[in-house]
Amino acid sequence: MPIHNHISSAQSSLPLYLFALPLITVMIIYMIAAIVSSQKLRTWKIHRTLFWLLGIACALAAVFGPLANAAHHDFRYHMLSHLLIGMLAPVLLVFAAPMTLILRTIPVRQGRRFISFLNRPVIRIISHPISASLINLGSMWLLYMTSIYSLMHVHFWLHWFVHVHMLLAGFLFTCSIIYVDPVPHRVSFRLRACILLLSSAGHNILSKYIYAHPPTGVDILQAEAGAVLMYYGGDIVDVILITILCSQWYKSVSSRSFLSRKSSTHLS
Repeated sequence: MPIHNHISSAQSSLPLYLFALPLITVMIIYMIAAIVSSQKLRTWKIHRTLFWLLGIACALAAVFGPLANAAHHDFRYHMLSHLLIGMLAPVLLVFAAPMTLILRTIPVRQGRRFISFLNRPVIRIISHPISASLINLGSMWLLYMTSIYSLMHVHFWLHWFVHVHMLLAGFLFTCSIIYVDPVPHRVSFRLRACILLLSSAGHNILSKYIYAHPPTGVDILQAEAGAVLMYYGGDIVDVILITILCSQWYKSVSSRSFLSRKSSTHLS
């Protein structure tokens, strides 16, 4: 039976706004924190706030509204929502530097506890680029290569969980590759670049597999169009990440080179 025949019963179990409520909540919290931070210290950069608002808007568009409704019936729109909530929204949210804002806002003692939490072994393991990549990319393969994709359109809570997981997994992966916030345990640029390229390759392979083997219940023409969108849309986001990573790498090398020349000058 086609997936879209199950949608109405799945969606009627709980109101759609439950998808949007957590996103709106964190958006408001961020805005309040930005105001408090600006009062305590120097003004919080406006582009950070804009990144946060755009990231939340992308996530909201994927789970609430016309696009979300169309995604239940058309795989092409589902893939567009996947790109928004799983790739573009995480990049924008990471660029908003939420952890830096938290540390600027909360008291010093709580800030130390927050840093201590980030230093826990479990956090260090899952935030490593290799682990984060496996969580992010592995969940995509699991979604489209098993019956989870068809089941998420039948069971409301599974639908909700998949979207939340896509956003958090994408955010975790982006954080592990691009260092915008303070990172207690840094990984070399070379390793992060390799992981990013491998992850991009895995994403492209998955899109080609979907093109040739559509998920259960998906029309072949929709699967082909969705796979093409996944392939090229993912490449656009990956190019953004690669460009930023290379820029950070270049600045790091230039900074070390400058300090080295300065130190040599003083010694001579």
